Amino acid sequence: MIKYLYPLISALIIVLILMPYFIKLFNKIGFMDRPTKRKKHDKPTPLCGGVVMYIAFIVVYVYIFGLHNREKVYVVIAATLVTAIGLIDDYYKTRGKEFRIYPRVIVQVLAAIIVYMSGIVFEGITNPFDGTYLILPKALQFILTITWIFGVTTVINWSDGMDGVAGGITVISSSTLCVVALAKAQTESAMMSVILVGIILGFLRYNHYPAKVFMGDSGANFLGFMLAIIALDGAFKQATVVSIFIPILALGVPIFDNLFVIGKRFVEGKPVYAADRSQIHYRLEEKGMNTKQVVTFICVISCVLSMISLLILYYNLHK
Repeated sequence: MIKYLYPLISALIIVLILMPYFIKLFNKIGFMDRPTKRKKHDKPTPLCGGVVMYIAFIVVYVYIFGLHNREKVYVVIAATLVTAIGLIDDYYKTRGKEFRIYPRVIVQVLAAIIVYMSGIVFEGITNPFDGTYLILPKALQFILTITWIFGVTTVINWSDGMDGVAGGITVISSSTLCVVALAKAQTESAMMSVILVGIILGFLRYNHYPAKVFMGDSGANFLGFMLAIIALDGAFKQATVVSIFIPILALGVPIFDNLFVIGKRFVEGKPVYAADRSQIHYRLEEKGMNTKQVVTFICVISCVLSMISLLILYYNLHK
């Protein structure tokens, strides 16, 4: 277990060291998220959290795994694309403008395709009756892989609307996926999970209420993208019908909440990507909860869903 502690601590320290410098830099250049009718934070806040987390993750990831095979190179390229398009989106927000949805979708789908090309794929499922592994048709593998990566990236992004919410959800989800990977002896997936936990813990040091920094779309996109990859490369491998629910429950809060949001917008005739205050953190706030209460409530729900996913894992390993 000690070998997993080093990357976690390294990622955490890199974030803690870099963040104050980037906060000063982004303050200086005016790269700030300013309050609006929908975003009610008190003052302009630097949008550098995503950049710092990306740098810390890539540094530790490359140091541990190197860039000696196609999979690792493609993951770095894809993660860079997703972070970059998020950063462009953040830039538009600093100018009080909205970045068009189509370039974001195109780049995120392209990044998901690159991951698919790397060999990280939803390949098949174990038959629960005879234990044989059923390999899905290539076309279905492609569709499921792209849909999962794009979907998780999007729901984490949409969850980032209040100090500590997206960070809290992702640290719980990545910790759960780490336990799953360790139980299934998936070393690389577990290592990626602990690196992710390290960078998020470092970020939360500056993002707890009242936040000194936001992760921005660059950070939310990056975290969602990496969580999707970790699940594909770990929990979904050799999955049974039952164990498919493990990563879904580990990411249950953002997945179920945003399915509700999409349904609500569809019923009301609103564009699916139209920003509003439909997410769970906004609904709880309207019920009278303060920020700390909202974050605590959401994290408790996330922990409960993660515990259920681990019970499913235990059942699957000991049946």
